[in-house]
Amino acid sequence: MRNFIRLALLITLVATTACGRQAVRAAEKQFLADQIMIFDDDPHEASASEHVRTNREGAAGGKGAGGGGCGCN
Repeated sequence: MRNFIRLALLITLVATTACGRQAVRAAEKQFLADQIMIFDDDPHEASASEHVRTNREGAAGGKGAGGGGCGCN
C-alpha cells in the first residue's frame, strides 16, 4: 500500500510539472487569434450579456487591451 501511494504521488508530480511548460512562439500566435478560437457561439447573445453586465455593475468598457498611461497605445 505504501508503494502504491508513492507511485501515485510520483505520477501526480510528473503530470503537474509537465503541463504548461512550453511557451507559444510568435509564429503560432496567429492561430490563437483565429475566429474559431472565440468561445462565444452567438455574438448577439454575448452583446446582450455584456449590456446587462455593464448596467448591473454601473461600469462600461474594460474589455480591450489598455495602455500604460504613457500615450503609446
